[in-house]
Amino acid sequence: MFKVIALSLAVAAVATTASAQGTYQSTTQASQARAKTHGMMKRHKAKKETEGSEAALQKEAKITEAAARATALKEVPTGTVKKYELERENGKLIYSYDISVPGKTGIEEVAVNAIDGTVVTHEHETPKAERAEAAKEAREKKAKK
Repeated sequence: MFKVIALSLAVAAVATTASAQGTYQSTTQASQARAKTHGMMKRHKAKKETEGSEAALQKEAKITEAAARATALKEVPTGTVKKYELERENGKLIYSYDISVPGKTGIEEVAVNAIDGTVVTHEHETPKAERAEAAKEAREKKAKK
């Protein structure tokens, strides 16, 4: 009688262990699947944060883009803004404007401090210098990806 009870307990223990191992394996596989998905979510979130860096810079700016544009156009009264961006350059948060002037080749590049609204730089870029800068920015953008 004791042998039968001992044998049935042994069979029950083996069945329970096998069942538990199967559950463990499926739990482990599920955990691995969640980890892969989580890794994808992290990369996606990181991409969103990169795209949102413009928004983060905008939160830091103390003056509006419209006020900075007005300041830049005071420097080049006959010009029209072709392109602008909010960026950090040499540690300063600036609005950078590319302004074209009728009858003049190249562009006027005016940088306005996004914190206090002062003009940081005002330079004339020749078409050749403009192309070189565009190529450099494209390389930097490609390197970030």
